[in-house]
Amino acid sequence: MKPKKIPMRMCVGCREMKEKRELIRIVRTPDGEVALDPTGKKSGRGAYVCRQAECLRRSIRQKQLERQLEITLTPEVTDALTAEMERLTAAGSEPQ
Repeated sequence: MKPKKIPMRMCVGCREMKEKRELIRIVRTPDGEVALDPTGKKSGRGAYVCRQAECLRRSIRQKQLERQLEITLTPEVTDALTAEMERLTAAGSEPQ
Protein backbone atom coordinates (compact mmCIF):
# COMPACT_ATOMS: atom_id res chain seq x y z
CA MET A 1 0.00 0.00 0.00
CA LYS A 2 1.34 3.43 -0.96
CA PRO A 3 1.87 5.95 1.82
CA LYS A 4 -0.64 8.79 1.90
CA LYS A 5 0.60 11.95 0.17
CA ILE A 6 1.01 14.90 2.55
CA PRO A 7 -0.04 18.22 0.98
CA MET A 8 2.71 20.85 1.15
CA ARG A 9 2.32 24.64 1.00
CA MET A 10 4.76 27.56 1.10
CA CYS A 11 4.60 30.17 3.84
CA VAL A 12 4.44 33.63 2.23
CA GLY A 13 6.38 35.07 5.18
CA CYS A 14 9.46 32.86 5.53
CA ARG A 15 9.10 31.14 2.10
CA GLU A 16 9.56 27.65 3.59
CA MET A 17 7.67 24.61 2.35
CA LYS A 18 5.73 22.98 5.20
CA GLU A 19 2.88 20.57 5.66
CA LYS A 20 -0.45 22.23 4.99
CA ARG A 21 -1.77 21.44 8.48
CA GLU A 22 1.16 23.31 10.08
CA LEU A 23 0.13 26.57 8.36
CA ILE A 24 -2.80 28.95 8.68
CA ARG A 25 -4.67 30.07 5.58
CA ILE A 26 -5.51 33.71 5.00
CA VAL A 27 -8.39 34.10 2.58
CA ARG A 28 -9.84 36.87 0.43
CA THR A 29 -13.51 36.00 0.10
CA PRO A 30 -15.50 36.70 -3.06
CA ASP A 31 -16.91 39.74 -1.18
CA GLY A 32 -13.38 41.18 -0.87
CA GLU A 33 -13.08 40.55 2.87
CA VAL A 34 -9.70 39.35 4.17
CA ALA A 35 -9.66 37.05 7.20
CA LEU A 36 -7.81 34.18 8.83
CA ASP A 37 -9.20 30.79 7.92
CA PRO A 38 -7.92 28.33 10.54
CA THR A 39 -10.12 25.56 9.13
CA GLY A 40 -8.89 26.10 5.55
CA LYS A 41 -12.39 25.61 4.16
CA LYS A 42 -13.64 29.11 3.33
CA SER A 43 -14.13 29.86 -0.34
CA GLY A 44 -11.91 32.45 -1.96
CA ARG A 45 -8.30 33.11 -2.85
CA GLY A 46 -5.89 31.98 -0.16
CA ALA A 47 -2.33 32.31 1.05
CA TYR A 48 -0.59 30.36 3.79
CA VAL A 49 1.56 31.57 6.70
CA CYS A 50 3.26 29.81 9.60
CA ARG A 51 1.55 29.81 12.98
CA GLN A 52 3.84 32.62 14.12
CA ALA A 53 2.92 36.29 14.24
CA GLU A 54 6.40 37.16 12.91
CA CYS A 55 5.78 35.35 9.61
CA LEU A 56 2.49 37.22 9.20
CA ARG A 57 4.18 40.57 9.93
CA ARG A 58 6.98 39.76 7.45
CA SER A 59 4.49 38.82 4.71
CA ILE A 60 2.63 42.11 5.28
CA ARG A 61 5.82 44.19 5.40
CA GLN A 62 7.19 42.64 2.18
CA LYS A 63 3.77 42.95 0.48
CA GLN A 64 3.80 39.21 -0.26
CA LEU A 65 0.32 38.83 1.20
CA GLU A 66 -1.04 41.58 -1.06
CA ARG A 67 0.47 39.89 -4.12
CA GLN A 68 -0.87 36.46 -3.23
CA LEU A 69 -4.39 37.69 -2.42
CA GLU A 70 -4.39 40.22 -5.30
CA ILE A 71 -5.74 42.99 -3.05
CA THR A 72 -4.43 46.12 -1.33
CA LEU A 73 -4.48 45.68 2.45
CA THR A 74 -5.56 48.59 4.61
CA PRO A 75 -3.93 49.25 8.00
CA GLU A 76 -7.18 48.24 9.73
CA VAL A 77 -7.17 44.84 8.00
CA THR A 78 -3.49 44.20 8.79
CA ASP A 79 -4.05 45.13 12.45
CA ALA A 80 -7.05 42.81 12.64
CA LEU A 81 -5.11 39.94 11.04
CA THR A 82 -2.16 40.43 13.41
CA ALA A 83 -4.44 40.57 16.46
CA GLU A 84 -6.29 37.43 15.38
CA MET A 85 -3.02 35.56 14.72
CA GLU A 86 -1.65 36.53 18.14
CA ARG A 87 -4.91 35.39 19.75
CA LEU A 88 -4.72 32.04 17.95
CA THR A 89 -1.08 31.43 18.80
CA ALA A 90 -1.56 32.49 22.43
CA ALA A 91 -4.51 30.11 22.79
CA GLY A 92 -2.43 27.35 21.22
CA SER A 93 -5.38 26.22 19.13
CA GLU A 94 -4.60 23.49 16.66
CA PRO A 95 -7.66 23.09 14.41
CA GLN A 96 -7.78 19.79 12.57
